[in-house]
Amino acid sequence: MTVEELARPVSRRTLGTETLLVLGLSLGQSAVYALVSLIAKLTATGGLAKQTAALNTSASARPYLDLTYQLLGILFALLPVLLAVHLLARDPGDPARTLGVDLRWSGFDLGWGAGLAALIGLPGLALVWAAAQLGLNATLVPAALPHLWWAVPVLILAAVQNAVLEEVIVVGYLVTRLRQLHWRLGAVIAASALLRGSYHLYQGFGAFVGNAVMGVVFSFFFLRTRRVAPLIVAHTLLDVVAFVGYALLPKAWFSWL
Repeated sequence: MTVEELARPVSRRTLGTETLLVLGLSLGQSAVYALVSLIAKLTATGGLAKQTAALNTSASARPYLDLTYQLLGILFALLPVLLAVHLLARDPGDPARTLGVDLRWSGFDLGWGAGLAALIGLPGLALVWAAAQLGLNATLVPAALPHLWWAVPVLILAAVQNAVLEEVIVVGYLVTRLRQLHWRLGAVIAASALLRGSYHLYQGFGAFVGNAVMGVVFSFFFLRTRRVAPLIVAHTLLDVVAFVGYALLPKAWFSWL
């Protein structure tokens, strides 16, 4: 192979295959499992409304083994993010700037992140309540870890991991690649939003709709600003409130879930 062949621009076919592989190793795989989980809940006794969707569950009855599993799960869940950044590094420019995760605009990122969390979080609570009343969601348990000293730190780390994984892959990486593949703007936003909704299907139809709407807002924001960092901040805040709040507050407060 000559130097000229090694320096050739990557073809659209190669980019498309690469994108499918990255999704297949990460949230595309999660979407398939979520669909199977939804079908299982729909066909179980009592239907969807009588089922439970538990997040952040215990992996062992032995506390320190459970902690080890939790930390390993968080660590390995971030490997697709490193893969996506590595692949984007083949493009011209710094991948951190391509994704908008550098520290140039930290004030902007924090401010907009908090604003987006409020914009998504408050209507999201209303949607979760409505979906529960209509039987469109399973009963949601955001945190099911034992009451141990490491539970809250692990829940915070899990929130950060979810935010980094989802926003880098589903927004930063996917939107960038689909634009390079010359997809229309509306199709790019729809693909990102539908993928986000699909891997939440294990929670029910309400979760699919709510997360798809969130996906439209987040992908549109990225296309306008080219910054993923505010989305990571917003997503982290949303998940920390959900996970830690459920773990620490009286369970009676969450009967509407």
